[in-house]
Amino acid sequence: MIDQNILKDAGAILKEYKRNEQLFEEGDIARYYYQIEIGEVKMNNFNEDGKEYIQGIFDAGKSFGEPPLFADFKYPANAEAITDVKVWLLPKNKFLKVLEENPSIHYKFTSTLALRLYYKAMMVSEISTQEPEHRILRILDYFKKSKQTNITDVIPYKIELTRQQLADLTGLRVETVIRAVKKLEQKGALSIKDRKIYR
Repeated sequence: MIDQNILKDAGAILKEYKRNEQLFEEGDIARYYYQIEIGEVKMNNFNEDGKEYIQGIFDAGKSFGEPPLFADFKYPANAEAITDVKVWLLPKNKFLKVLEENPSIHYKFTSTLALRLYYKAMMVSEISTQEPEHRILRILDYFKKSKQTNITDVIPYKIELTRQQLADLTGLRVETVIRAVKKLEQKGALSIKDRKIYR
């Protein structure tokens, strides 16, 4: 999102986190802008029974956890490294200054946050009203769209999500996801090669 040189000039540091390490916890005060250099991070919550719900998965070049920087509220979710990661950390005041001095970067953030709001609204509707197969197709299409710049129906896109991650993203049980994916494959809505889903 923000060029590395701009981050460095603004005073960002590159920090390493190990797999499963928390970058911040739900309820923490937002102090930094986070942008991934290498690896994957998920934002998640847990219900009273300990079931995980994944709010989003972010990889290299993506940022996460920005809304509290703009509106001064505490983090509504945890951020956890899915893999070993390297992440740029830029203090809040310096991040806001970068946006103020770079309208094009500010515009990118506005677009990104709008897409995330759309995703949240879509998933609330899907989880509360739709069948498992429909939920899974919507989340697969969302990830396909977010990863590819030129999407065509002719070229299948490899979904880099585990069945467990699909369950945690859609509010389904992993067994339900497995059954639904098999049904969708039978209907020709997706294909499976070497246990990976293509849409």
